[in-house]
Amino acid sequence: MARPVSASAITVHRVGREAQPVVVIDGFAADPDVLRAAAIAASFGPAMQHYPGVRAALPPAYMPAQIEALADVLGPVLGRAGAVALIDASFSIVTTPPEALDIRQRLPHCDAFGADRIALVHYLAPDGGDGTAFFRHRSTGFETIDEDRAPIFFGQLEAEIRHGGVPPARYVTGDTPLFERTLEIEARYNRALVYPSYLLHSGAIAPGVLLSSDPAQGRLTVTAFLSVG
Repeated sequence: MARPVSASAITVHRVGREAQPVVVIDGFAADPDVLRAAAIAASFGPAMQHYPGVRAALPPAYMPAQIEALADVLGPVLGRAGAVALIDASFSIVTTPPEALDIRQRLPHCDAFGADRIALVHYLAPDGGDGTAFFRHRSTGFETIDEDRAPIFFGQLEAEIRHGGVPPARYVTGDTPLFERTLEIEARYNRALVYPSYLLHSGAIAPGVLLSSDPAQGRLTVTAFLSVG
């Protein structure tokens, strides 16, 4: 059985002009030290889908338990009702140095265009590590990118980069000429962040931070993608 999420552990932020819900849950896992030990024993390999780091498989019991615990969040807090299905989940560690980032990794992004998609980040570095930031695209005003907005957003962004130059080789953590930061969530040990996948966001990786691939030292998280409905 999953441990129910206490209401006192939940903080809900309404982000930007679009007032999309971003949910912070402290004390998310019943025993985060056991989960962290599993990560330290896991075998990591290169990530796919433009994630700037490495990933490893989760213990089989983790996601079923956490999906059950999220039932109180996905409905009344996020406004998403229906059956929850797991799309993908893994241990993840950011390891790519700023100078090796491709253009897409230097910009805020969204994980999916559908309103039924939900993202989860569970922070597991003992010192917290770097958190997550959310953004508004200045020229379009978009904070979420759905299927209707995607051609407009990417077309405008391509034109801006073509005329204004490639973004600097660094992780985006704050305001830039193209994007305005609307919220930053601080990482804390055993804190979870839950938000609609179509929100523009980025890992807020500070300049000069140690990007170790060792799960005992690096920015260890669980990243998961769910569909609801």
